Amino acid sequence: MMRRFRLAVVALCLPFLLILALGIVASASWAGDIAPKGKKVAVDAQGHDIYQVDANGIRIGYKLIGSGDPLLLLTGLGCTMERWMPEFIEAASQKHQLIIMDNRGMGYTTDNEQPFSYELFAKDALGLLDALGVQKVDVLGYSQSSVTTQTLLLDSPQRINKAVIHATSTDGKAVTAFFEHADLPENSTIKKQLQAAMHWKTPLEKMPLIQNPVMLLVGTEDKVVGTQSSTILAGLIPGAWLVQFKNGTHHLQFEAPAAFAQIVLTFLSMDETIPAKPHP
Repeated sequence: MMRRFRLAVVALCLPFLLILALGIVASASWAGDIAPKGKKVAVDAQGHDIYQVDANGIRIGYKLIGSGDPLLLLTGLGCTMERWMPEFIEAASQKHQLIIMDNRGMGYTTDNEQPFSYELFAKDALGLLDALGVQKVDVLGYSQSSVTTQTLLLDSPQRINKAVIHATSTDGKAVTAFFEHADLPENSTIKKQLQAAMHWKTPLEKMPLIQNPVMLLVGTEDKVVGTQSSTILAGLIPGAWLVQFKNGTHHLQFEAPAAFAQIVLTFLSMDETIPAKPHP
């Protein structure tokens, strides 16, 4: 009788123990949503609050959308935090809490007249994370900020989980040459961004040292950066994914927002690392 009673107790407890174990695993990977810090300065068209926080010598404008593990979105040259496709934001915010910031000198982020560099942009991003109390994030860096993402992976890999490097370049001079013939607004910040690009060259010899999971994402018809840089980096970074959208341009997320969101979220959700087997 006592043995049957013990078996019954075990049977009753197993579902609870399973739920408890799953809860422990979930809490280990997600410690709860980030609370906004700093001063509320505006509300966007969708009703999301925009804040400014002091970090790295400037005031950084940002907003938080959604719930889940944090995903930092870094936008491109001449863009503000509004330059993300609504369909992508909607899909991504169902799985992640999005941290969307304005780059230095754009939108709600100020500029303290320091010379622009990707190292400086990376420190801005880390400054925002520090101000929010965030130790580690996934990152999606687009165009100009794809190079900021390269810099974060090289200089601060311990702060990054996974990284999506979208529409990137290993040689900023080639990108600057393209924009010499583009119809850009007369804006001093954009000129400084182009100057930062002019002086960028990826240290290719260091890329094999990156251990973070990385995906290179590019359109085959991207006339701004081309596909070669993404292909080169995917071959150098251990285990990197390379995803090329046929006929996609530099504005890929606007051309295929659903597929763009699907591949980004698939990459971020997968654990594609096989545990190493012990040597016999």
